[in-house]
Amino acid sequence: MPEELLRLRVADDEGVFALRQAGRQVAAAVRLDVQDQVRVATALSEVGRELVAHSGSVAVVFCLDVRPVPRLLIDLEYAPARGDRRPMEGDAAAARLMDLVEETGLEAKRTVRLAKDLPADAVAVAGATLADLRARLARLQPATALEELRTQNAELVEALEDVRRQSEELRALNTELEETNQGVMALYNELSTELEETNRGVVALYAELEEKSDQLREAGEAKNRFWANISHELRTPVNGVIGLARLLLDPAAEPLTEEQRHQVSLIAGASETLLSLVNELLDMAKAEQGRLAPRRTLVEVSLMLRQLADLMTPMAEQSGVRLQVDAAEAGALTLVTDEVMLTRILRNLVANGLKFTDEGEVRLTTRSAPGHLEFVVADTGVGIPPGEQERVFEEFYQVPGGKPGGTGLGLTYSRRLAHALGGDLTLESEVGAGTTVTLRLPPYLGLAELRLAHVLVAGGDGAARRLLRDMIGDAAERVSEAGDPETVQDLASSDPPELILLGPDISAADAVGGPGGPPAGTAVVQIAPSDAAASDGTRPERVDAVLDQAQLAPVMLADAVARARARRTARTP
Repeated sequence: MPEELLRLRVADDEGVFALRQAGRQVAAAVRLDVQDQVRVATALSEVGRELVAHSGSVAVVFCLDVRPVPRLLIDLEYAPARGDRRPMEGDAAAARLMDLVEETGLEAKRTVRLAKDLPADAVAVAGATLADLRARLARLQPATALEELRTQNAELVEALEDVRRQSEELRALNTELEETNQGVMALYNELSTELEETNRGVVALYAELEEKSDQLREAGEAKNRFWANISHELRTPVNGVIGLARLLLDPAAEPLTEEQRHQVSLIAGASETLLSLVNELLDMAKAEQGRLAPRRTLVEVSLMLRQLADLMTPMAEQSGVRLQVDAAEAGALTLVTDEVMLTRILRNLVANGLKFTDEGEVRLTTRSAPGHLEFVVADTGVGIPPGEQERVFEEFYQVPGGKPGGTGLGLTYSRRLAHALGGDLTLESEVGAGTTVTLRLPPYLGLAELRLAHVLVAGGDGAARRLLRDMIGDAAERVSEAGDPETVQDLASSDPPELILLGPDISAADAVGGPGGPPAGTAVVQIAPSDAAASDGTRPERVDAVLDQAQLAPVMLADAVARARARRTARTP
């Protein structure tokens, strides 16, 4: 509830002067600063003068309101003159000086309310302090016009002095800002020059990097050509040496002494090792050029492991290390992969284990894991320090202080072969405890295990389509057929299949290439003629897997479908 401080009645010019004086003193009493005191007095003077001229008499009430925020309320009550519209210039002036100017009431009696927000400590004006304030305000005596004019002149002089002071401060700030702007412009010009020079340097560096990149690419191509050429050139004499050694060791040849037979056997063994290294170098060159294409076949894992054990056992006996190949654990497990590449990987891993194991054993085991098949080669050798475990996969890198011999290509070659087979090769090791290398390959899944939904079989030959349809059989929920590329595109857009099988007599570019191709999630397998079968690295753009027509069988078809789906899943966001 607002507390009344002072009540006045104004009916003439002297009363307006008194109202101005009262407004200034009340504002000072409620702790408004000097400028706000002048604002209150000026607003009251402007509004009061207009109301007195309009109605002849005005009742003015000063109140202190502390809720919701402390503020000074001034109500000016007047009776509007009939037929005469009250001027509003004073209200407009007061609105620029006060926090609130509003008019309420009826036609017979209206009130103009002015409000000014107070400092937060004005709430302390209460109780005895408020009574004392009322008493002091009640003793106010109206000032004469001359005194009020003198007061206004003093306020004007003070205001002008304040304006002059602010003008000088503004002029100083402008000068400082101008100097700052000059410094900023100088800095901007300097930075622009440096940036321009940097850009020129970056452009030059980019050109140099591009030139170096071209040189590195040419060097890489030259290295691959060198490897390929030298491998081809070396294979002929090495094969000649192997052939001659076999002739000398043939029982039908002239008998050799035991020492001669031993020496020739060493020559044959060294030649076999050299031929293996030459073949690895050739495969490395092909792998870097993307031309290492696996020849996938159905592999009986247990039989392959037994053959590998027979091959590596003499080397283990010579090293004095036990070789354990757990072929029995593989059972009847089958795998669709390149048996030659897989054998080379495992042979390299076992040979490394035997080489770096002085005592104990090297064990090769096979196990099924969720999503892949694992071949694990574990030894009890010297181990590899943690900082070297990834570097051993670099070309020609050998662990410092390790056993001499070798080229540093075995693990590099094995990992690239693993990638070519769709798998990966990892290594774990502990110094003094041994090394475990794990080869992970995708498992074989039959057509029924792939859980196909909608399959589209495409081809111009009806017999070829029926063959593919019969192979799919009940493995798919639904099978559609298309005899030409246009029908493939129409069905792929109207009823998108999960898988498209393209026969050897239909163009992949026409059927699934271009903007009218199948949706991003549809896998595509191309059945290609034997003389034109492409590897997965050189397949057409929208084809996910290629199957040689000569290998067309349910097992190989299931493998191609699994590879196509895996590739499509990896490429679809």
